[in-house]
Amino acid sequence: MDPNPQILENPEPISSEDQSPPVPVHSPPFAVASLTLSLSTVIPSNFLVQPRFSGLFSRQPNKDNVPTQAASLSHLPISCSSLCPPKISLKSTVSANPLQIPLSLGPRRPSEPSNGAGMRRATIVWFRNDLRIHDNECLNSANNDSISVLPVYCFDPRDYGKSSSGFDKTGPYRATFVIESVSDLRKNLQARGSNLVVRIGKPETVLAELAKEIGADGIYAHYEVSHDEMETEERIESAMKEENVEVKYFWGSTLYHIDDLPFKMEDMPSSHGAFRERVQGLSVRKTIEALDKMKGLPSRGDVEPGDIPSLSELGLNQPVAMSKEGWLAPNTSQVGGETEALHRLQKYAAECRSQPPKATNNGAQNSIYGATFSNKISPWLTMGCISPRSVFDELNKTVSRKHDGGNGTGTNWLMFELLWRDFFRFITKKYNSTKKQPNPSPATACTGALA
Repeated sequence: MDPNPQILENPEPISSEDQSPPVPVHSPPFAVASLTLSLSTVIPSNFLVQPRFSGLFSRQPNKDNVPTQAASLSHLPISCSSLCPPKISLKSTVSANPLQIPLSLGPRRPSEPSNGAGMRRATIVWFRNDLRIHDNECLNSANNDSISVLPVYCFDPRDYGKSSSGFDKTGPYRATFVIESVSDLRKNLQARGSNLVVRIGKPETVLAELAKEIGADGIYAHYEVSHDEMETEERIESAMKEENVEVKYFWGSTLYHIDDLPFKMEDMPSSHGAFRERVQGLSVRKTIEALDKMKGLPSRGDVEPGDIPSLSELGLNQPVAMSKEGWLAPNTSQVGGETEALHRLQKYAAECRSQPPKATNNGAQNSIYGATFSNKISPWLTMGCISPRSVFDELNKTVSRKHDGGNGTGTNWLMFELLWRDFFRFITKKYNSTKKQPNPSPATACTGALA
């Protein structure tokens, strides 16, 4: 058969002596196909010797009667039902028979996973120091972009054990706080129809195995700024590149978003005073509402959630201040998790409202003093159980102007603390991102108190 597309149009009738048996040929207004077929397997040999029948396939189309749209369809596959008798089996000499593919003139649906502009099949959300549901852009984006979402947390063995100096990299108190935060995150995800997969292992290994198991085509996570954490990001990107899995990072650990800074990261001021001047008047992004319902877990792979490890499984001994059950002693109130962080924030805001401002020796007004000299929420900020924007947003909503002396002193004091935190994270990001600088200037801090 001629490999070029042919138009079957008004073929000459075949005489009765030439038909054994007659083969019906349906001729639609126009039909176009691009095929390479073995005629010996399609039509008996006695048909091929007839010049009139062979001319049926070699006849040139009448260009005067062919619609102009036919040219645009010449490369599209069509169903064989319009060309072939239903009882004749067509066997193609090519590996993929285009006749088996239904004709589709419209674009792919956005919901099809294979469509690059559509939704992902499955996305892994890698929780790190962002153990929260509220104000979590990474989690919300994965839920919006994907058909299914698999939340994962890894207890990296490199974060535990002894350092080169002989000290615990992660002590039992901090490890307990992490365990409690991970447990609380799992409960919050379960309440929204999802779950948290927990593993002990290196993230680059665990995530690669899970991505293969569920057929994930994306991994979402938050950026970190320290040297070891950034090296882990590089290893994960390298491992996922081999699996053709996209790794997408988000920024969510500071009050000011890194993309909103009025300077490039290499131009980050090396002193806190200069940093404050540069970001003065910068707006804080609005917090992101927590999801009420999450996408389901991937059906493929049937991944087991896994157990949250104990201190002994992390290679740590139970400290004296802990009970036999492994919980912190009653006199220690620092319980990890987003639930506790939100409770503390609301309690702190209520204390700020209930206490009037107190004048200092120089006449200045301080709205935070005594038991509320600090918000004491640093551990939860460190683990990402609550975001700096959530802290700032809650204080803005609950601290009245009357108690701020009419000028927002209380929130300004809180801003001062959060700005110090932003400064150290951005400066760490700067020097870990500019290793090629031969002699980077050291960071300096102006006079001030750190809370």
